[in-house]
Amino acid sequence: MAQSQILQQIITNMENVIVGKREVIELALITLLSDGHLLLEDVPGVGKTTLGKALAQSIRCSFARIQFTPDTLPGDVTGMSIYQMQTGEFRFMPGVVMNDILLADEINRTSPKTQASLLEAMEERQITIDGNTLPLPELFMVIATQNPVEQLGTYRLPEAQLDRFLMKISMGYPEKEKDEADIVRRALNGEPVKQLSPVTTREEIIEMKKELRDVRVHDDIMSYAVEIARNTRKSRYLTLGASPRAAIGLVRAARSRAYLEGRSFTTPEDVAALAQPVLLHRLILSAQARLEGKKEKDVLQEAMHAAKVPVL
Repeated sequence: MAQSQILQQIITNMENVIVGKREVIELALITLLSDGHLLLEDVPGVGKTTLGKALAQSIRCSFARIQFTPDTLPGDVTGMSIYQMQTGEFRFMPGVVMNDILLADEINRTSPKTQASLLEAMEERQITIDGNTLPLPELFMVIATQNPVEQLGTYRLPEAQLDRFLMKISMGYPEKEKDEADIVRRALNGEPVKQLSPVTTREEIIEMKKELRDVRVHDDIMSYAVEIARNTRKSRYLTLGASPRAAIGLVRAARSRAYLEGRSFTTPEDVAALAQPVLLHRLILSAQARLEGKKEKDVLQEAMHAAKVPVL
């Protein structure tokens, strides 16, 4: 079976529990294929956790969920060495990061120290405990959820950690009344996500990641993504623009989108379609922008309009 068909089966499978949000599902898959991590920010009760569970349930792989609270410790995330009285030795007890997919629920409800414990794991795909470096699973992906920072009891994620997430997206409320009614109807028959059957394996996903490296990315496509990122850094409305890491992430995501759609080449449309979810959370508005009522989305649109769209 063609790999793109398997990916479409994953999307269809997830749509059994994530109703009317195909674009969100596709972005989650693109993040997975791009070796990235996903941040879901939205109000409670719109399906953020369900999306993470549905993705993991659709792939036959190891999965863990951690509910972040103010008293969650870094050791709960990375693991720790525990002294064994019977043997007189320390034994390493792995944390939740030693899984293929980690669902970090309400990441902004825990302390900055615990948030930072994810940094090495997300960027280096390894952890260091008592001076020993341990590699993480090859498929490792963090799907973190957070409530809007204006809510009580939340800790704002620092820019350094936000930059580790390839994409930041929102679920949003169901757009159609019939979709919401369908969600309620399915929930009455038990938890829908538990009824999902895997449609692929971790090995197949890892193989897909290797295959998508053959998807052609023209130099002009790379230049287009770089120009967009550089334009944000030139804007007087931003105190922090998109980093080179953001440009790399944008190109990787564009390549994965082409692969998801069964193409062997990327297009400018791939870059344009993913600019917002990949770049917006990395931009910080200046005081002037706030005075003039500018939003990050407005500034990004200006940066994209100023960039030369390649003709291939």
